[in-house]
Amino acid sequence: MGTRFDEHPILGTTERGRLVSFTYDGKTLQGYEGEPVAVALSAAGVKVHRYTAKRHEPRGIFCAIGRCTDCVMVVDGVPNVRTCMTPLAEGMCVQTQYGATATPFDDVATAADEKGGAR
Repeated sequence: MGTRFDEHPILGTTERGRLVSFTYDGKTLQGYEGEPVAVALSAAGVKVHRYTAKRHEPRGIFCAIGRCTDCVMVVDGVPNVRTCMTPLAEGMCVQTQYGATATPFDDVATAADEKGGAR
């Protein structure tokens, strides 16, 4: 498993809400309501949030304060959501972002399939 951050550099310490379910690329995961989506993903071992449009390189949490765009993902159908600043809610649909969409690039999908489905 990954790491759960208990204190955010901008949001401070948040009260741990109730345990809620959300989906990440079709898989059901759990996190605490109100914690940043990126924290819930990190606790589940998810490190890659998006792939760059030009070179298809993986990106994940970098600044964790909403200044960069390395943690952007498609959340509830909306692309470019900064997951380090977005509170988790019950039933959220979180998807890896490929460029500006949730549609995988052919080379990324092929590499993931060769590694057993891990993106």
